[in-house]
Amino acid sequence: MRTAFRRILDRLFTSIAGLSVLIMAAALVMILGPMVVRGGSAVFFKGTAEFRRMQLLEFNCGDRETVEAETATCRQAQKPLWNLIDEFSRGIDTDWLADRVKKATREYDVQMRNRADANSGLTADEYRNLRRKSRRMRTLMLDALDSTDKEEALGYVDELMKSPDAAALEGTAGQELLRIAERYKTTLETVDLSRRAEYESALEEVRGLLTRLLGPGPGRKPKADLAQYRYGATRWDKALELREELNWMEKWVPDGPGKPLKKVRVFRPDEFKGTKLAAIFPMLDEYLGEMLRPRSTFYWRYFTQESTPGHFFGGVGPEVLGTLMLTAFAMLLAIPVGIMTAAYLVECTRESFVLRVLRTSINTLAGVPSIVFGLFGLAFFVLWLLPLLDLTKGQSVLAGGLTLGILVLPIIIRASEEAIRAVPQSYKEASLALGAGGLRTFVVVTLPAAMPGIMTGVILAMSRAAGETAPILLTAAVAASTHPWPTSALKPAPALSYASYDMAISDRLAAEVPHNQFGMVLTLVVLVLLLNIVAIVIRSRLSRRLRGA
Repeated sequence: MRTAFRRILDRLFTSIAGLSVLIMAAALVMILGPMVVRGGSAVFFKGTAEFRRMQLLEFNCGDRETVEAETATCRQAQKPLWNLIDEFSRGIDTDWLADRVKKATREYDVQMRNRADANSGLTADEYRNLRRKSRRMRTLMLDALDSTDKEEALGYVDELMKSPDAAALEGTAGQELLRIAERYKTTLETVDLSRRAEYESALEEVRGLLTRLLGPGPGRKPKADLAQYRYGATRWDKALELREELNWMEKWVPDGPGKPLKKVRVFRPDEFKGTKLAAIFPMLDEYLGEMLRPRSTFYWRYFTQESTPGHFFGGVGPEVLGTLMLTAFAMLLAIPVGIMTAAYLVECTRESFVLRVLRTSINTLAGVPSIVFGLFGLAFFVLWLLPLLDLTKGQSVLAGGLTLGILVLPIIIRASEEAIRAVPQSYKEASLALGAGGLRTFVVVTLPAAMPGIMTGVILAMSRAAGETAPILLTAAVAASTHPWPTSALKPAPALSYASYDMAISDRLAAEVPHNQFGMVLTLVVLVLLLNIVAIVIRSRLSRRLRGA
């Protein structure tokens, strides 16, 4: 009975252990799954022609002739859309049209006066008569532009175009006045003049979204000298989001008398129903692929390329190098000091009150928040020690590496102490019996035997050093836009953890390019994983050597 009960307990504990492993694996998948999927989209995605143009102009990557030919093809496909935008905007921008009307009238007057002065058959009285007629037609056109009544405006335009005086403008600079009248008449037939201000506001929003989607239109300059304003959507998924935003907008509308406003989704083309601008929406739905030419892209340069300001475009090359430099300096301090400290605690002292105080201090140091180490590094290394040694003033990779080294020192001390203590006493006794001294015994026998255990502590310490943000925030890290590539240990450097933090606290960059932020985090995870794999391989080789394999 007792044997059967024990078997039941064994199976129960085995099942619980297996279930625990499955739960941990599921939790790991739930945590890392979205990060891998969204972070991987920074490298594997559908890149548009704007992406390839950006790579050429910002980073000089790609074949210039091919990219320029592709850009010209895309611009040709976009041209009808921008023509509709220009035609519609000129039809409702009465200030611009009024200026054109006045300019055309002045040029016509100057042209007629020159003919009169040159005695080309035009007398002074005829010139004054023509000038009076042109002024009258100008007044008609300006009245049409000022009117908000459709019928009244059409009456002014028809009177101008049917006027017998209009024939005098043919073949002269004043002919532009007739063209403006003809185009404005077409606008009047499709546009509700009472909604002119509403049209202007809606058109400005549409033009802004189109600029983000396709890039600045023909003859237009970016609104700012930042890379994100010089190009359209570089990724097809972003282009589809912008197209959806163009088709649907959110508006606050009354929910009834005395009730608060509510937010609803409105089909944007309905705002321009009956106007020429309504044609651009089905045009985008049908021809967006031809306008941007998406193509599956493996962006391997993401790991080696620098980025534009704000990490809007480009890769994480400087951040990867900066992270490796900071981790290397941290390990250069922590490994030798940690091993020597552990050797002293195990080999050179006996159990005493002082030793217990030292171990308690080490344990306490392991639990101190990382921001405290950052403040210590700022006060000790950045503001005092390194300037005192005349090495550098201000943040630097050296200061950050030393701070991280102190941060991970307790991990290596504890792991090294346990590994050294686990070495069989018979190894030491055999060495001493052969005449080796205590130091030689430790270096030749004890340390190699303890090295696999020490490497476990090194792996844990290296992972933490590579992923810390708070210590380097105060001692070493800067934005990649100010220091694109780390060139010296005595200068600050970008790092993956800090760059991700920097994007997270930005106003809107993390929302605009989430793939870049997830890509940074995934790159950091992969980098730490690769460092761990290298350390594990070294540890396994040391273990095989100790076994004589």
